[in-house]
Amino acid sequence: MNVSDSAITIENLSKRYLIGHQMANGDGLRHALENLLRAPAQWAANRRNRKQAAVEEFWALQDVSFDIRRGEVVGIIGRNGAGKSTLLKILSRITEPTSGRISIDGRVASLLEVGTGFHAELTGRENIFLNGAILGMSRAEIKRKFDEIVAFSEVEKFLDTPVKRYSSGMYVRLAFAVAAHLEPEVLIVDEVLAVGDAAFQQKCIGKMQDASKGGRTVLFVSHNMQAVVTLCQTAVWLQGGRVLETGPARLLAGKYLQKHALSGPDTDVPLIDKPRTGSGAAQFTMLTVVALDAAGKPAARITTGSSVRIDLEIAAERPVREANVAVTIYDNNNYRLVDVNTALKGEFLSLAPGDRAKVSFWVEDLRLKPGRYVVELWLGRGGTEDIDFVKEAGVIEIQDDVEEVNHTETFPGTYRCRFTHQITK
Repeated sequence: MNVSDSAITIENLSKRYLIGHQMANGDGLRHALENLLRAPAQWAANRRNRKQAAVEEFWALQDVSFDIRRGEVVGIIGRNGAGKSTLLKILSRITEPTSGRISIDGRVASLLEVGTGFHAELTGRENIFLNGAILGMSRAEIKRKFDEIVAFSEVEKFLDTPVKRYSSGMYVRLAFAVAAHLEPEVLIVDEVLAVGDAAFQQKCIGKMQDASKGGRTVLFVSHNMQAVVTLCQTAVWLQGGRVLETGPARLLAGKYLQKHALSGPDTDVPLIDKPRTGSGAAQFTMLTVVALDAAGKPAARITTGSSVRIDLEIAAERPVREANVAVTIYDNNNYRLVDVNTALKGEFLSLAPGDRAKVSFWVEDLRLKPGRYVVELWLGRGGTEDIDFVKEAGVIEIQDDVEEVNHTETFPGTYRCRFTHQITK
Protein backbone atom coordinates (compact mmCIF):
# COMPACT_ATOMS: atom_id res chain seq x y z
CA MET A 1 0.00 0.00 0.00
CA ASN A 2 1.32 3.42 -0.94
CA VAL A 3 1.56 5.91 1.90
CA SER A 4 -0.71 8.26 -0.07
CA ASP A 5 -3.45 5.59 -0.17
CA SER A 6 -3.51 5.13 3.59
CA ALA A 7 -6.12 6.88 5.72
CA ILE A 8 -5.10 5.24 9.01
CA THR A 9 -1.77 3.63 9.81
CA ILE A 10 -1.31 1.85 13.15
CA GLU A 11 2.14 0.57 14.08
CA ASN A 12 2.97 -1.52 17.18
CA LEU A 13 0.22 0.12 19.22
CA SER A 14 0.07 -0.87 22.90
CA LYS A 15 -1.94 0.39 25.85
CA ARG A 16 -1.21 -0.49 29.47
CA TYR A 17 -3.46 0.17 32.45
CA LEU A 18 -2.53 -0.08 36.11
CA ILE A 19 -5.37 -1.75 37.96
CA GLY A 20 -5.70 -1.15 41.69
CA HIS A 21 -7.02 -3.91 43.93
CA GLN A 22 -8.68 -3.34 47.28
CA MET A 23 -6.49 -5.01 49.88
CA ALA A 24 -7.61 -6.32 53.25
CA ASN A 25 -6.61 -4.07 56.15
CA GLY A 26 -5.56 -6.94 58.37
CA ASP A 27 -6.44 -6.60 62.05
CA GLY A 28 -7.71 -3.03 61.94
CA LEU A 29 -6.42 0.34 63.16
CA ARG A 30 -5.71 -0.70 66.77
CA HIS A 31 -3.54 -3.67 65.73
CA ALA A 32 -1.82 -1.61 63.04
CA LEU A 33 -0.78 0.98 65.65
CA GLU A 34 0.45 -1.77 67.96
CA ASN A 35 2.55 -3.30 65.14
CA LEU A 36 3.94 0.13 64.26
CA LEU A 37 5.10 0.75 67.84
CA ARG A 38 6.49 -2.76 68.42
CA ALA A 39 8.25 -3.31 65.08
CA PRO A 40 8.37 -0.17 62.94
CA ALA A 41 10.77 -1.64 60.35
CA GLN A 42 8.59 -4.71 59.76
CA TRP A 43 5.47 -2.52 59.62
CA ALA A 44 7.05 -0.31 56.91
CA ALA A 45 8.12 -3.38 54.88
CA ASN A 46 4.64 -4.88 55.07
CA ARG A 47 3.12 -1.57 53.94
CA ARG A 48 5.44 -1.42 50.89
CA ASN A 49 4.56 -5.02 49.96
CA ARG A 50 0.84 -4.31 50.21
CA LYS A 51 1.15 -1.27 47.94
CA GLN A 52 3.08 -3.26 45.33
CA ALA A 53 0.57 -6.13 45.46
CA ALA A 54 -2.36 -3.73 45.14
CA VAL A 55 -1.37 -2.65 41.62
CA GLU A 56 -1.57 -4.96 38.60
CA GLU A 57 -0.52 -4.29 35.01
CA PHE A 58 -3.16 -4.92 32.36
CA TRP A 59 -2.35 -4.64 28.65
CA ALA A 60 -5.56 -3.77 26.81
CA LEU A 61 -3.63 -3.65 23.51
CA GLN A 62 -0.29 -5.21 22.58
CA ASP A 63 1.65 -4.58 19.35
CA VAL A 64 -1.40 -3.89 17.19
CA SER A 65 -0.52 -3.00 13.60
CA PHE A 66 -2.64 -2.59 10.45
CA ASP A 67 -3.43 -0.10 7.65
CA ILE A 68 -6.76 1.21 6.37
CA ARG A 69 -7.11 2.63 2.87
CA ARG A 70 -8.98 5.81 2.01
CA GLY A 71 -12.67 5.17 1.41
CA GLU A 72 -12.52 1.70 2.97
CA VAL A 73 -15.03 0.43 5.53
CA VAL A 74 -13.27 -1.81 8.05
CA GLY A 75 -14.95 -3.83 10.77
CA ILE A 76 -13.28 -4.41 14.13
CA ILE A 77 -14.58 -7.62 15.68
CA GLY A 78 -13.81 -9.56 18.86
CA ARG A 79 -15.37 -10.56 22.14
CA ASN A 80 -15.83 -8.23 25.11
CA GLY A 81 -12.41 -7.35 26.54
CA ALA A 82 -10.59 -7.91 23.24
CA GLY A 83 -9.44 -4.28 23.10
CA LYS A 84 -11.87 -2.84 20.55
CA SER A 85 -13.11 0.10 22.63
CA THR A 86 -9.59 0.91 23.81
CA LEU A 87 -8.43 1.06 20.19
CA LEU A 88 -11.23 3.45 19.27
CA LYS A 89 -10.55 5.68 22.26
CA ILE A 90 -6.91 5.99 21.21
CA LEU A 91 -7.87 6.73 17.60
CA SER A 92 -10.37 9.33 18.85
CA ARG A 93 -7.66 10.91 21.09
CA ILE A 94 -9.67 10.26 24.23
CA THR A 95 -6.71 8.40 25.72
CA GLU A 96 -3.01 8.18 24.86
CA PRO A 97 -1.23 4.95 23.88
CA THR A 98 1.54 3.55 26.06
CA SER A 99 3.67 2.89 22.99
CA GLY A 100 3.36 2.71 19.24
CA ARG A 101 2.42 5.13 16.48
CA ILE A 102 -0.81 6.23 14.77
CA SER A 103 -1.12 8.29 11.60
CA ILE A 104 -4.56 9.56 10.51
CA ASP A 105 -5.02 11.55 7.32
CA GLY A 106 -8.04 13.84 7.60
CA ARG A 107 -10.58 15.11 10.09
CA VAL A 108 -11.91 12.46 12.50
CA ALA A 109 -15.42 12.17 13.96
CA SER A 110 -16.34 9.53 16.53
CA LEU A 111 -19.70 7.94 17.29
CA LEU A 112 -18.64 6.10 20.42
CA GLU A 113 -21.91 6.54 22.32
CA VAL A 114 -25.04 7.75 20.58
CA GLY A 115 -26.84 10.48 22.50
CA THR A 116 -23.90 11.75 24.54
CA GLY A 117 -24.59 15.42 25.21
CA PHE A 118 -28.38 15.21 25.00
CA HIS A 119 -30.17 17.15 27.74
CA ALA A 120 -33.37 15.53 29.01
CA GLU A 121 -35.13 18.84 29.72
CA LEU A 122 -34.50 20.27 26.24
CA THR A 123 -36.72 19.60 23.25
CA GLY A 124 -35.70 17.50 20.28
CA ARG A 125 -35.16 20.68 18.25
CA GLU A 126 -32.89 22.19 20.91
CA ASN A 127 -30.95 18.97 21.33
CA ILE A 128 -30.21 18.81 17.61
CA PHE A 129 -28.34 22.11 17.88
CA LEU A 130 -26.71 21.20 21.21
CA ASN A 131 -25.57 17.73 20.15
CA GLY A 132 -24.48 18.91 16.72
CA ALA A 133 -22.26 21.55 18.34
CA ILE A 134 -20.75 18.97 20.71
CA LEU A 135 -19.96 16.73 17.72
CA GLY A 136 -18.14 19.59 15.98
CA MET A 137 -20.75 20.97 13.56
CA SER A 138 -21.11 24.72 13.13
CA ARG A 139 -24.50 26.39 13.66
CA ALA A 140 -24.72 27.15 9.95
CA GLU A 141 -24.00 23.53 9.11
CA ILE A 142 -26.67 22.30 11.56
CA LYS A 143 -29.25 24.72 10.12
CA ARG A 144 -28.40 23.57 6.60
CA LYS A 145 -28.88 19.91 7.53
CA PHE A 146 -31.72 20.40 10.03
CA ASP A 147 -34.58 19.21 7.81
CA GLU A 148 -32.60 16.22 6.65
CA ILE A 149 -31.76 15.27 10.25
CA VAL A 150 -35.41 15.52 11.32
CA ALA A 151 -36.60 13.47 8.34
CA PHE A 152 -34.03 10.77 9.04
CA SER A 153 -35.01 10.56 12.71
CA GLU A 154 -38.77 10.28 11.99
CA VAL A 155 -39.66 12.30 15.11
CA GLU A 156 -41.10 15.40 13.40
CA LYS A 157 -44.32 15.16 15.40
CA PHE A 158 -42.46 15.37 18.71
CA LEU A 159 -39.72 17.82 17.72
CA ASP A 160 -40.78 20.44 20.30
CA THR A 161 -41.30 17.90 23.11
CA PRO A 162 -38.59 17.46 25.80
CA VAL A 163 -36.60 14.32 25.02
CA LYS A 164 -37.20 13.00 28.56
CA ARG A 165 -40.68 12.10 27.27
CA TYR A 166 -39.32 10.22 24.23
CA SER A 167 -39.38 6.46 24.06
CA SER A 168 -35.96 4.80 23.95
CA GLY A 169 -36.40 4.19 20.21
CA MET A 170 -37.25 7.84 19.46
CA TYR A 171 -34.30 9.03 21.55
CA VAL A 172 -31.86 6.77 19.70
CA ARG A 173 -33.21 7.68 16.27
CA LEU A 174 -32.78 11.39 16.90
CA ALA A 175 -29.31 10.96 18.41
CA PHE A 176 -28.06 8.84 15.52
CA ALA A 177 -29.63 11.18 12.97
CA VAL A 178 -27.51 14.07 14.29
CA ALA A 179 -24.30 12.01 14.43
CA ALA A 180 -24.88 10.44 11.01
CA HIS A 181 -24.88 13.82 9.27
CA LEU A 182 -21.31 14.68 10.18
CA GLU A 183 -18.95 15.03 7.21
CA PRO A 184 -15.46 14.03 8.36
CA GLU A 185 -12.84 12.24 6.27
CA VAL A 186 -12.60 9.45 8.88
CA LEU A 187 -15.65 8.20 10.77
CA ILE A 188 -15.23 5.95 13.84
CA VAL A 189 -18.39 4.08 14.83
CA ASP A 190 -18.82 1.93 17.93
CA GLU A 191 -21.84 -0.41 18.13
CA VAL A 192 -24.44 2.25 17.31
CA LEU A 193 -26.17 -0.03 14.81
CA ALA A 194 -27.20 -2.37 17.63
CA VAL A 195 -30.00 0.01 18.58
CA GLY A 196 -33.44 0.66 17.18
CA ASP A 197 -35.73 -1.65 15.21
CA ALA A 198 -34.73 -3.63 12.12
CA ALA A 199 -35.97 -0.99 9.68
CA PHE A 200 -34.01 1.78 11.40
CA GLN A 201 -30.88 -0.38 11.56
CA GLN A 202 -31.08 -0.87 7.79
CA LYS A 203 -31.43 2.90 7.44
CA CYS A 204 -28.29 3.39 9.54
CA ILE A 205 -26.36 0.85 7.50
CA GLY A 206 -27.41 2.68 4.34
CA LYS A 207 -26.11 5.94 5.79
CA MET A 208 -22.75 4.35 6.57
CA GLN A 209 -22.60 2.90 3.05
CA ASP A 210 -23.29 6.35 1.61
CA ALA A 211 -20.42 7.70 3.69
CA SER A 212 -17.99 5.18 2.21
CA LYS A 213 -19.25 5.80 -1.33
CA GLY A 214 -18.55 9.47 -0.76
CA GLY A 215 -14.89 8.64 -0.17
CA ARG A 216 -14.97 8.68 3.61
CA THR A 217 -13.11 6.06 5.62
CA VAL A 218 -15.22 4.20 8.19
CA LEU A 219 -13.94 2.17 11.13
CA PHE A 220 -16.87 0.15 12.47
CA VAL A 221 -16.96 -1.88 15.71
CA SER A 222 -19.86 -4.25 16.29
CA HIS A 223 -20.85 -7.58 17.82
CA ASN A 224 -23.43 -7.92 15.02
CA MET A 225 -21.64 -10.01 12.41
CA GLN A 226 -24.38 -9.50 9.85
CA ALA A 227 -23.94 -5.72 10.09
CA VAL A 228 -20.17 -6.17 9.70
CA VAL A 229 -20.63 -8.35 6.59
CA THR A 230 -23.19 -5.96 5.09
CA LEU A 231 -21.23 -2.79 5.75
CA CYS A 232 -17.54 -3.73 5.64
CA GLN A 233 -15.16 -4.95 2.95
CA THR A 234 -12.43 -6.06 5.35
CA ALA A 235 -12.22 -6.83 9.05
CA VAL A 236 -9.68 -6.93 11.87
CA TRP A 237 -10.21 -9.61 14.52
CA LEU A 238 -8.88 -8.67 17.97
CA GLN A 239 -8.37 -11.21 20.72
CA GLY A 240 -6.74 -10.54 24.06
CA GLY A 241 -5.50 -7.13 22.92
CA ARG A 242 -3.72 -8.51 19.84
CA VAL A 243 -4.59 -8.81 16.16
CA LEU A 244 -5.63 -12.42 15.65
CA GLU A 245 -6.35 -12.09 11.93
CA THR A 246 -7.17 -9.59 9.19
CA GLY A 247 -8.95 -10.32 5.93
CA PRO A 248 -12.26 -10.15 4.03
CA ALA A 249 -15.13 -9.27 6.37
CA ARG A 250 -17.34 -12.19 5.28
CA LEU A 251 -14.56 -14.72 5.82
CA LEU A 252 -13.61 -13.44 9.28
CA ALA A 253 -17.23 -13.07 10.39
CA GLY A 254 -17.83 -16.71 9.45
CA LYS A 255 -14.79 -17.83 11.42
CA TYR A 256 -15.84 -15.72 14.40
CA LEU A 257 -19.38 -17.14 14.44
CA GLN A 258 -18.04 -20.67 14.05
CA LYS A 259 -15.77 -20.22 17.05
CA HIS A 260 -18.51 -18.77 19.25
CA ALA A 261 -21.54 -20.70 17.95
CA LEU A 262 -24.04 -22.44 20.22
CA SER A 263 -23.97 -25.94 18.77
CA GLY A 264 -23.65 -28.28 21.75
CA PRO A 265 -26.43 -30.16 23.55
CA ASP A 266 -26.44 -27.73 26.48
CA THR A 267 -24.64 -24.43 25.94
CA ASP A 268 -24.78 -21.61 28.51
CA VAL A 269 -24.04 -18.04 27.45
CA PRO A 270 -23.70 -15.36 30.19
CA LEU A 271 -25.39 -12.17 29.01
CA ILE A 272 -24.26 -9.61 31.61
CA ASP A 273 -21.61 -8.07 29.33
CA LYS A 274 -23.60 -8.26 26.09
CA PRO A 275 -24.37 -4.97 24.31
CA ARG A 276 -28.01 -4.10 24.97
CA THR A 277 -30.57 -1.33 25.05
CA GLY A 278 -33.66 -0.73 27.20
CA SER A 279 -34.69 0.77 30.52
CA GLY A 280 -32.73 -1.85 32.49
CA ALA A 281 -35.54 -2.46 34.98
CA ALA A 282 -34.80 -6.14 34.38
CA GLN A 283 -32.16 -7.88 32.29
CA PHE A 284 -31.48 -11.24 30.73
CA THR A 285 -28.57 -12.83 32.60
CA MET A 286 -28.21 -16.24 30.91
CA LEU A 287 -29.14 -17.92 27.62
CA THR A 288 -29.09 -21.72 27.35
CA VAL A 289 -29.84 -23.63 24.15
CA VAL A 290 -30.48 -27.37 24.51
CA ALA A 291 -30.83 -29.65 21.49
CA LEU A 292 -33.55 -32.30 21.93
CA ASP A 293 -34.04 -35.69 20.30
CA ALA A 294 -37.38 -37.26 19.30
CA ALA A 295 -37.97 -38.38 22.91
CA GLY A 296 -37.34 -34.90 24.29
CA LYS A 297 -33.94 -35.85 25.73
CA PRO A 298 -30.78 -33.71 25.26
CA ALA A 299 -29.12 -34.43 21.91
CA ALA A 300 -25.54 -33.98 20.71
CA ARG A 301 -26.34 -31.39 18.05
CA ILE A 302 -29.09 -29.29 16.50
CA THR A 303 -30.13 -30.64 13.11
CA THR A 304 -32.74 -29.65 10.53
CA GLY A 305 -36.14 -30.74 11.82
CA SER A 306 -35.04 -31.31 15.42
CA SER A 307 -36.42 -29.51 18.47
CA VAL A 308 -34.65 -27.21 20.92
CA ARG A 309 -35.31 -25.83 24.37
CA ILE A 310 -34.28 -22.23 24.95
CA ASP A 311 -33.88 -21.27 28.61
CA LEU A 312 -33.63 -17.64 29.69
CA GLU A 313 -32.73 -16.31 33.12
CA ILE A 314 -33.97 -12.83 34.02
CA ALA A 315 -33.13 -10.64 37.04
CA ALA A 316 -35.14 -7.57 38.06
CA GLU A 317 -33.65 -4.42 39.57
CA ARG A 318 -36.89 -2.41 39.49
CA PRO A 319 -40.55 -3.41 39.22
CA VAL A 320 -41.68 -4.96 35.93
CA ARG A 321 -45.38 -5.35 35.13
CA GLU A 322 -47.01 -7.40 32.39
CA ALA A 323 -43.92 -7.73 30.19
CA ASN A 324 -43.61 -9.90 27.09
CA VAL A 325 -40.59 -12.20 26.75
CA ALA A 326 -39.55 -12.93 23.15
CA VAL A 327 -36.88 -14.97 21.36
CA THR A 328 -36.18 -14.30 17.69
CA ILE A 329 -33.90 -16.21 15.33
CA TYR A 330 -32.44 -14.48 12.26
CA ASP A 331 -30.45 -15.78 9.32
CA ASN A 332 -27.25 -14.18 8.02
CA ASN A 333 -29.27 -11.85 5.79
CA ASN A 334 -31.03 -10.44 8.87
CA TYR A 335 -34.35 -12.09 7.95
CA ARG A 336 -36.53 -13.00 10.92
CA LEU A 337 -37.19 -16.72 10.69
CA VAL A 338 -38.50 -17.70 14.12
CA ASP A 339 -40.33 -15.53 16.65
CA VAL A 340 -41.68 -17.08 19.84
CA ASN A 341 -42.95 -15.01 22.74
CA THR A 342 -45.10 -15.35 25.82
CA ALA A 343 -47.70 -12.84 24.58
CA LEU A 344 -48.69 -15.24 21.79
CA LYS A 345 -49.80 -17.61 24.55
CA GLY A 346 -51.55 -14.84 26.52
CA GLU A 347 -49.03 -14.82 29.38
CA PHE A 348 -46.88 -11.97 30.66
CA LEU A 349 -44.08 -11.59 33.21
CA SER A 350 -44.28 -9.41 36.33
CA LEU A 351 -41.33 -9.05 38.71
CA ALA A 352 -40.59 -7.18 41.92
CA PRO A 353 -37.14 -5.66 42.61
CA GLY A 354 -34.70 -8.47 43.38
CA ASP A 355 -36.86 -11.17 41.75
CA ARG A 356 -35.36 -13.70 39.36
CA ALA A 357 -37.28 -15.74 36.80
CA LYS A 358 -36.59 -18.51 34.32
CA VAL A 359 -38.46 -18.57 31.01
CA SER A 360 -38.25 -21.69 28.82
CA PHE A 361 -39.41 -22.12 25.23
CA TRP A 362 -39.71 -25.50 23.53
CA VAL A 363 -39.43 -24.95 19.77
CA GLU A 364 -40.67 -27.98 17.83
CA ASP A 365 -39.63 -29.22 14.40
CA LEU A 366 -37.03 -26.53 13.72
CA ARG A 367 -36.85 -26.96 9.95
CA LEU A 368 -34.12 -24.45 9.27
CA LYS A 369 -31.51 -25.25 6.67
CA PRO A 370 -27.98 -26.07 7.89
CA GLY A 371 -26.10 -22.91 8.84
CA ARG A 372 -25.57 -20.36 11.59
CA TYR A 373 -28.38 -18.24 12.97
CA VAL A 374 -28.41 -15.29 15.37
CA VAL A 375 -30.53 -15.42 18.54
CA GLU A 376 -32.09 -12.13 19.69
CA LEU A 377 -33.80 -11.56 23.05
CA TRP A 378 -36.42 -8.95 23.94
CA LEU A 379 -38.21 -8.07 27.17
CA GLY A 380 -40.74 -5.28 26.88
CA ARG A 381 -44.32 -4.11 26.62
CA GLY A 382 -46.58 -3.44 23.67
CA GLY A 383 -43.80 -3.82 21.11
CA THR A 384 -42.62 -0.26 21.82
CA GLU A 385 -41.21 -0.18 25.36
CA ASP A 386 -37.83 -1.89 25.58
CA ILE A 387 -36.96 -3.15 29.05
CA ASP A 388 -34.04 -5.28 27.83
CA PHE A 389 -33.11 -5.84 24.19
CA VAL A 390 -30.07 -8.02 23.38
CA LYS A 391 -29.60 -7.90 19.62
CA GLU A 392 -26.95 -10.62 19.38
CA ALA A 393 -27.35 -12.80 22.45
CA GLY A 394 -25.86 -15.86 20.80
CA VAL A 395 -25.49 -17.90 17.64
CA ILE A 396 -26.89 -21.38 17.01
CA GLU A 397 -25.47 -23.75 14.43
CA ILE A 398 -27.82 -26.14 12.65
CA GLN A 399 -26.20 -29.16 11.03
CA ASP A 400 -27.27 -31.67 8.40
CA ASP A 401 -29.43 -34.59 9.42
CA VAL A 402 -27.82 -37.47 7.50
CA GLU A 403 -31.11 -39.33 7.03
CA GLU A 404 -32.97 -36.30 5.68
CA VAL A 405 -30.20 -34.39 3.94
CA ASN A 406 -31.99 -34.71 0.57
CA HIS A 407 -35.03 -32.88 1.93
CA THR A 408 -33.56 -29.98 3.87
CA GLU A 409 -33.23 -27.72 0.84
CA THR A 410 -36.95 -28.00 -0.02
CA PHE A 411 -38.20 -26.22 3.09
CA PRO A 412 -38.81 -22.46 2.93
CA GLY A 413 -36.71 -20.27 5.16
CA THR A 414 -39.54 -18.36 6.88
CA TYR A 415 -42.33 -20.10 8.77
CA ARG A 416 -44.33 -20.12 12.00
CA CYS A 417 -43.29 -23.03 14.18
CA ARG A 418 -45.18 -24.77 16.97
CA PHE A 419 -43.96 -24.10 20.49
CA THR A 420 -44.87 -24.27 24.16
CA HIS A 421 -43.44 -22.32 27.10
CA GLN A 422 -43.24 -22.14 30.88
CA ILE A 423 -42.43 -19.40 33.43
CA THR A 424 -41.17 -20.28 36.91
CA LYS A 425 -40.06 -18.05 39.77
